[in-house]
Amino acid sequence: MRPESGAYGAVEDGVVAIDGSTITWAGAAADAPTRLLSDPAAEVDAGGGWITPGLMDVHTHLLFGGTRADEFEMRLTGIGYEEIARRGGGILSTVRATRDASDDVLESRAGARIDHLSAHGVTTVEIKSGYGLDLEAELRMLRIARRLGEGRPVTVRTTLLGAHALPPEFAADRGAFVALVCEEMIPAAARGGLADAVDAFCEGIAFTADECERVLRAGTAHGLARRLHADQLSDLSGAELAARVGARSADHLEHTSEAGVRAMAAAGTTAVLLPGAFHFLSETHAPPIDGFRRHGVPMAVATDLNPGSSPVASPLVAFNLASVLFGLTPEEALSGMTRHAAPVLGMERTHGVLASGFTADLAVWDVDRPAELAYWLGANPCRSVVKDGIVVR
Repeated sequence: MRPESGAYGAVEDGVVAIDGSTITWAGAAADAPTRLLSDPAAEVDAGGGWITPGLMDVHTHLLFGGTRADEFEMRLTGIGYEEIARRGGGILSTVRATRDASDDVLESRAGARIDHLSAHGVTTVEIKSGYGLDLEAELRMLRIARRLGEGRPVTVRTTLLGAHALPPEFAADRGAFVALVCEEMIPAAARGGLADAVDAFCEGIAFTADECERVLRAGTAHGLARRLHADQLSDLSGAELAARVGARSADHLEHTSEAGVRAMAAAGTTAVLLPGAFHFLSETHAPPIDGFRRHGVPMAVATDLNPGSSPVASPLVAFNLASVLFGLTPEEALSGMTRHAAPVLGMERTHGVLASGFTADLAVWDVDRPAELAYWLGANPCRSVVKDGIVVR
């Protein structure tokens, strides 16, 4: 997945040498230094398959209570996502279910989702809060998310998404809730080491651009990276906001304008594409993919695994949807969960490519061509997973 090495950075008949948790060499077997291959402690034969960097799912909401299958049925009768939210469904229905669920239930069910992603080649996953919407419930979600990464062959990064929806108890005082997020949630999460980043939902059914900017700048003040749900259902200049505050990513982006694309390019902000939500909500206005290509905006791809708008539990399904619905090439889709995903989590110096000095997170695939990772729908050709230099699957 090194861009200077041709399509996919492909190496036929290749070798990856690992010492401890670090790649010490990667390239053609014929070029491998003899000293690295002369007496290995262990050797794994990929059997003619392909080795890629471990996949990185950089946008999920996989920690939640309940499901929203009932809303899925409602949408099939013609009731829209925004109307369901205004009726008290949507995010707030998951908030109620999450608040009511025990820690054990939340951890068990989210753990099963992570294990499923891991079996499909994922070695790094981001988990957002945002289904608690009060101080203790949000911190509780972040604590559980941190625990999910313990004892599993997956690196977990956590994001505080306190500004996900306006909880009913603050319906008459939006300002007080935004203040709660900025003045209590963010400082507490940062102080406790519970969050790596802060996020907000900039949308008509959620929070204004001004409110989101306040949240993101509060995150900056407490040393947290910035992310933003931007321009999903309408253009509120979320992409420009993400660029202005130095966000690592703007996510969704179906309605992003040319000005937003240019701002992201100038700021080095990654576009995180979430084709599962686009598909599941039957959207028709796709993100400006050609604009991102034209201006050199990196495109990551993620599952957006959540109960309401993207119950997508497979990175390979996300590859397929990104290719079929958004027109990404299979190479762009795979880059979106490797090379272009790593900077979204601040891991670009250690993850996302197979190169000397990088972390030995690998996935081994029983495919003849890398394009098959986006081609097969519903199959799982992942033969093996290596995490931190250890074969874990």
